[in-house]
Amino acid sequence: MVSNDAVAARGRVPRVVAVLALGIFALGTSEFMIVGLLPAMSADLGVSVPQVGYLISAFAVGMVVGAPVMAVLTLRLPRRTTALVALGVFIAGRAVAAVSGDYPVLLVARIVTAVATATFWVVASVITVSAAGQENRARALSVLLAGLTVANVAGVPLGTLVGQQLGWRAAFWAIAAVAAIALVGVLRTVRAGSAGAPSGGLAAELVVFGRGRIWLALLTTVLYQSAAVGLLSYVSPLLIEVSGVRAGWVPVVLLGFGVGSVVGVVTGGRLADRFPWWTLFGSLGAAVAVLAVVALLAPVAVVTVSAVVLLGVVAFVVAAPLNARVFALAGAASTVASAATTVAFNLGNTIGPALGGAAIDAGFGYTAPAWLGAVLAGCATVVGVVSWALDARDARRERVPSGAAPTSTGPSRPPAPAPITRSTPEG
Repeated sequence: MVSNDAVAARGRVPRVVAVLALGIFALGTSEFMIVGLLPAMSADLGVSVPQVGYLISAFAVGMVVGAPVMAVLTLRLPRRTTALVALGVFIAGRAVAAVSGDYPVLLVARIVTAVATATFWVVASVITVSAAGQENRARALSVLLAGLTVANVAGVPLGTLVGQQLGWRAAFWAIAAVAAIALVGVLRTVRAGSAGAPSGGLAAELVVFGRGRIWLALLTTVLYQSAAVGLLSYVSPLLIEVSGVRAGWVPVVLLGFGVGSVVGVVTGGRLADRFPWWTLFGSLGAAVAVLAVVALLAPVAVVTVSAVVLLGVVAFVVAAPLNARVFALAGAASTVASAATTVAFNLGNTIGPALGGAAIDAGFGYTAPAWLGAVLAGCATVVGVVSWALDARDARRERVPSGAAPTSTGPSRPPAPAPITRSTPEG
């Protein structure tokens, strides 16, 4: 058997990452599939459509709360065991939901599966980083994230189609079956003790949060995610009411966004390991430009549609260096840091739509989320520059012998993030 180190040295992503991505695909499809099944579930359960919609909000709450809580509770468990238990609970929750005709039971099952999803996200990220090694960290994390992007592009539409043709319960059973395949894959590819040692304890994990630099990385994530999701949440009325796009073409535009996101994930993963800062700043700058173009030229349909598809690319290129940055700063304290990243992305998913909706309600129109997104992405860029400046300062100090005067004003190119072998960042 070829070791993970050998695989990483050749620039290949270990097979286990693809298996984990399959699990992410199943869990990600489950998160958003209900959107297309609201009417059928409402009629079958005897509740209103908004009540079924609350199941989506319940999942988001379960993710935000479950990620840090379960990261702490499972610190001492082997990561292989944690991944298997999380998938097992998810499958059980899907099965309960599929056979239940009672809305409260379905709501509880939804929350439980959300917590299981958050747990799997955290441990899958840690296993991925451990298996891929430092040189392929960003690329491996992008493959893991591709599981979610493919869920959005293919999983959600297919799940909706199955639910419409065979009933919403059949769609739930189908997702449980895919998760079961992922569970078998984890059993076969993640050997006991091969996914990195369990954490040294909560105190060792939390020490990294006493340093300011990881908070800057998480803040960058929240700001950038708020910018992208804020526009995406209201892109349908923007296209129809402002750009004049026919309603029937909106799903096609969203499919274009999804395909763009897959391209972005692959591109970001290939670039971020070699050029982390250039990838981050280039994609954030592109996001600012794209959002500004939408805000300024929204009435021009061809420009707006093209910009939405391009946003799918640049928004997901950003994810690769941001994910890798957090793990680089966390070092050995990776479990809670992974949970913090999950929370940061979900906070962005919450803040962006809320700000965009408030601006629209205030009378600023459907272009308001684009303006807000451009500002938020600009703020994310500023925070990223602060992080780069701190790393550049440390790089200068490391090059200059003790007591000697610096011979240059700064590095000729942005330095790479702190290596993952550090237990805590400096500064």
